Amino acid sequence: MAEVRLGTLNKVLLMGRLTRDPESRYTPSGAAVLNFGIAVNRRFRDQSGEWRDDVCYVNVVAWQKLAERLGEVLKKGSAVLVEGRLQSRSWETQDGQKRSTIEVNAMSVQALDKRSDGDFSPQPQSKSEPVGAGSTPASGDEDDDIPF
Repeated sequence: MAEVRLGTLNKVLLMGRLTRDPESRYTPSGAAVLNFGIAVNRRFRDQSGEWRDDVCYVNVVAWQKLAERLGEVLKKGSAVLVEGRLQSRSWETQDGQKRSTIEVNAMSVQALDKRSDGDFSPQPQSKSEPVGAGSTPASGDEDDDIPF
């Protein structure tokens, strides 16, 4: 009997809102990196029939041009659709403790808010920049009342 080999798939598609303003930095080699967190909600009825929300917090990292474009338009509370892959990282703290995390390495991010709409992918479909790539939210549009 022939052995059947199965491939693997590592793809994530999440829609949520940023839990904090994105943090942008550059690696020593000059690569742009943008880190942000999103909250993804699941609404369900509990045993008593009451509606409950289960919130999952996910860290996302974007690189290069994608990171630069997103850093210009995203802020705390922005609604996004993230497509990427899961990635694990491990490191040691200054006091010697070992830490690890699993995060989403973004391949494309679509801003869902009206004020900053656009599909941000590493390689846009056309030669022009996506809509919203250079826009910034209008003054007074802060979402300080967002609960996360």
